[in-house]
Amino acid sequence: MRFKDLLCSSAFMMSLAIIVSLITNASGLFPGGAGEALNSDVRSNLTVFFLAVMMTISFSRFSYRDLNPLKNVKSVGRAVLLGMVVASIIPLLGFFLLKDSEYYSYVVGLVFIAATPFAASVPPLSYILRGDMEHALRSTIVVYILSLVWIPFIIWMCIGELVDMKSVAITVVEIIGIPFVLSRLLTGLKISKETMGIILNLIIFFLVWLSVSSANFNIGLTILLAFVLVAVLRTFFLGNVVEAAEKRRGIHWKQRVTDILMTSYKNKGIALAMCAAALPGYMVPNAMVAIAASIIVEVCWVAFMDGVLFSKKRMIRELSAEGEDVSDLM
Repeated sequence: MRFKDLLCSSAFMMSLAIIVSLITNASGLFPGGAGEALNSDVRSNLTVFFLAVMMTISFSRFSYRDLNPLKNVKSVGRAVLLGMVVASIIPLLGFFLLKDSEYYSYVVGLVFIAATPFAASVPPLSYILRGDMEHALRSTIVVYILSLVWIPFIIWMCIGELVDMKSVAITVVEIIGIPFVLSRLLTGLKISKETMGIILNLIIFFLVWLSVSSANFNIGLTILLAFVLVAVLRTFFLGNVVEAAEKRRGIHWKQRVTDILMTSYKNKGIALAMCAAALPGYMVPNAMVAIAASIIVEVCWVAFMDGVLFSKKRMIRELSAEGEDVSDLM
C-alpha cells in the first residue's frame, strides 16, 4: 500500500492520531500546561480555526441545486429524527445518569457528543457505499443549518449554568455558519477526491492529537468503561438496530446505508471544538476523555462497517437482489 493511500484512509489516520495522542499524553511531552505553547486558550483557538477550515472545504463540495427540503419533507424529516434526535439519546442518557457522581467534570463531555450532528463525510461515504447520495447531501445541508440552533439548545439544556452561552453561540457560527458562506467561494475550485481526503484527514489528525493529548486519563477504570459503553451503544447498537429495522421493513440498500451513517457516525471535530471553546479551561482535559473514548470506538465502528456491515460481497448480493447494476463492483 502506498503512503498516499494511508493518508487517504480516514480509519488509518484516526487510529494513528489516537495512538500518537496517547503516547504524547502518557509521556508528558505535550506542551499544554498553563503558560506553555499549547495552553487551553491556544488549543481552543487552534481547534476552532482548523475545524472551520475543514468544514469550509467539506461544504464547498456540496451543490445546493435541486436539494430543496420542502420538496423532500419525508427524507429530511427522517434525517433530522435519526441524525439529531435518535443519535443524541444515548449520550444524553449517559450524562443524566452520571452527572451527580464525583466524575461530573468528565461526564460533561457526553453533552458535546450529543449536541454534535453527523459527520460531514456522510455524503462521500454514501457515494462510496452506494447509498442515497441526494438524500445524504440534502440532509447534511439541512441538519447543519438546524445545528446552529440545536447545538446551543442541547448545551444550554444540560450545562447552561456552566458555560457562557454567548460564547457557545459565537463558536457555532464560527464552525458552521461562516464555513457555509465561505464554502460558496470555493465551489469552482477543482480538488481531487484524493487531495481532499488527505487534507481533511491531516486536519482531523491534528485536531485529535491537539485534544486527546491534553485529556486527563487519571480516572478510575469504571468511569472510563462507562464512556466506552456509551460509545458502543451509540455506534454499534444504534447502527445495527437501524439496519435490522429498515431491512425488516423492506427498505432498500441505498436508503439503509445513508440512514445508518447519519445515526451512528458523529462529527468528532465539532465535539472537540465545542468542548475546547465552551468549557472553562480547567475542565477541558477531563471532558475530553469521553470524546476520546468515543473516537476510539468510532474507529472500530468504521472498520466494522467497511469489513462486515457494508462489505463489498454483501453490497453486490443485496444490490443484485434489488435489481441494481453491479457490474462495476465485480
